[in-house]
Formats: sequence, structure tokens, C-alpha cells
Amino acid sequence: MLLSVPAVLTPDEVASARLLLDAADWVDGRVTAGHQSARAKDNQQVPEDHPAARRVGETILTALQGNLLFLSAALPLRVFPPLFNRYSGGQSFGTHVDNAIRQVPGTPLRIRTDLSATLFFAEPAEYEGGELVVEDVYGLHSVKRPAGHLVLYPASSLHHVRPVTRGARVAAFFWIQSMVRDDGERTLLFDLDSAIQRTFSEAPDHPSAVQLTGVYHNLLRRWADA
Repeated sequence: MLLSVPAVLTPDEVASARLLLDAADWVDGRVTAGHQSARAKDNQQVPEDHPAARRVGETILTALQGNLLFLSAALPLRVFPPLFNRYSGGQSFGTHVDNAIRQVPGTPLRIRTDLSATLFFAEPAEYEGGELVVEDVYGLHSVKRPAGHLVLYPASSLHHVRPVTRGARVAAFFWIQSMVRDDGERTLLFDLDSAIQRTFSEAPDHPSAVQLTGVYHNLLRRWADA
């Protein structure tokens, strides 16, 4: 499932984050790439332990905890601390697949990367190119979202970032270990949850609302690891 999550951060949060990120020390993005990805990766990153990365990362994680659309779609068990990249001057990231396991720096904690997330910090008009292109069974999907918006997609997907030919594309990227590792099962639960929310909104006293909620939780109980 490829899903856009709008307005994860407010305009003020985006502006504050950009001030911190723009003033940070950027390094070669290949510092966090695996062997295969390093051959395709050409961008810059803020070091993982940089104060700006930690501060903006905390803002993102706090916002995600209260975002009902993200929670419904991702069913997160663990979220990797956000990283930050920048593309400019023709930089790009060739077709690759994300590593299946990521270790949180400085800890023994490992995260299975069920979902990948990109949160944009530059408006589309600020740069040309830079589209995130995700490949699935239905073809190629090109994504370029307003600042503060997030895109969520299976980490198993082949994907790439097109060259940025003007301006700079600034974004956060991170991974989620879901309580439900299978993308098909997660998608069914998300669709069912969306239908339940509409039922409660349009006919809150209808008995089907309770019945559907029971089905949702029984499926979640069957599929989830918590």
C-alpha cells in the first residue's frame, strides 16, 4: 500500500525544522547506505547524532503518535529515529530496495523495516525533479508532496529518487516495524478500519458498527505481534 499522510507537521513546525536543518553540517549520504544502496546513492545527510537531527526527529515522532491516519495504516510497533537527506545539483538515488533490518545507533535494538516513510521539508516549487518513484505490481508511482506531508510505502518496494535539477529537496526518511508484518493483511485492516470510521460517522447507532469493530480486532488479534 502506498499512502500519502497530509499535514503531519504544521507550517510552523516545518519552518522551525528547516532553520535547524539548513544550519546543520551535511555529509555524504552514503554513510548510512548498505553495500547495494551505496552504489546508487548520491545525496547529503545530516549525521545521525547531530543535535538538529535529534531535535527534528523528536518533533516528527511526537506528531506521528497523534496522527490517526498514520497509526491506522502503519500499526507501528517500533519507529526508527528519523534521518534527513538533501538532494541538489543533479543528485539522485538510483533504484534500490531498503535493508530488511536496521539497528538503532548506540543501542542493541534492531528494527524490521516493514514500511518506509518520507516526510517532505521543501515545497514542490522549491526544486525541480526529486520525485520519489515507487514500483509495485501496478507499475511506477511518482510522488512529490508539500512540506509537512508524508508518504508511506512497503520497504520491500523497489524505489528511486529522480535527479534534482534546480533547488534542493530536503526530507526526512525512516522505517517502521509494524505489528502486522504482511502488507496485504495490513492493507485489509486499514480498509476495514476506514469503513468502520465512516460507519460510526454516518450511522453511529447502527449495529454493524460494533460487529465490524469486532471483526477488525479479531483479525488484528490473529495477525499482530505486539
